[in-house]
Amino acid sequence: MNSVSLLEAKNINTFYGLSHILFDVSLRVEKGEIVGLLGRNGAGKSTTMKSIMGINPPRTGEIFYKGKSITGKRPFVLFRLGIGYVPDDRRVFADLTVEDNLEIVYRRNNEWTKERVYEIFPALKNIRNRRAGNLSGGEQQMLTIGRALMGNPELLLLDEPTEGLAPIIVKALEEQILKLKEAGISILLAEQNLRSALKLVDRVYIIDNGAIKFEGTKKELEENEEIKRKYLLI
Repeated sequence: MNSVSLLEAKNINTFYGLSHILFDVSLRVEKGEIVGLLGRNGAGKSTTMKSIMGINPPRTGEIFYKGKSITGKRPFVLFRLGIGYVPDDRRVFADLTVEDNLEIVYRRNNEWTKERVYEIFPALKNIRNRRAGNLSGGEQQMLTIGRALMGNPELLLLDEPTEGLAPIIVKALEEQILKLKEAGISILLAEQNLRSALKLVDRVYIIDNGAIKFEGTKKELEENEEIKRKYLLI
């Protein structure tokens, strides 16, 4: 008997109005994995994430979480089911402090508390009373991930977490993402930074023009110069 994937998208087709954006996209995330969804800017990574999260649901195809269909369910429903989402535009509550940003989504009896978030992101503890709107890009990214953790996710969708960050901040974020995996969180990582992604992922999908062009292990991608040159290297 085959085990059920934690997340599985099957042949999803997503549109923005009349524009067909995703073409029969299929992918899966197993428990304990970090899976990369790689591609150039505009390839369809963010649309895939938004389709899974019900922000822009697919017109056809199905999405399953723990074997049950979640196709088109609202984001707050998926949050309660255990799916955390970190969008690429770092939506913090600018007028609230770091601590208030975390507390606003906290639910009683969660495994994740502010203190546990601060263990993963110690820099946040030092600025916990600062307004989120006054944080640097890297600090806002940590806060956005921390806020998603407060929902007690089993699966985390990270959309371009390293975009626009200085190399030293990217390195720290990579270490923190690996800590999340050690804490038992499975991750779907959308990323165009190939070097960063290859430090983190177990398996990869490459998307281009809204369609999956490659699926394989990290090692298979590392050894495939043609695929990297065609779809990833700018």
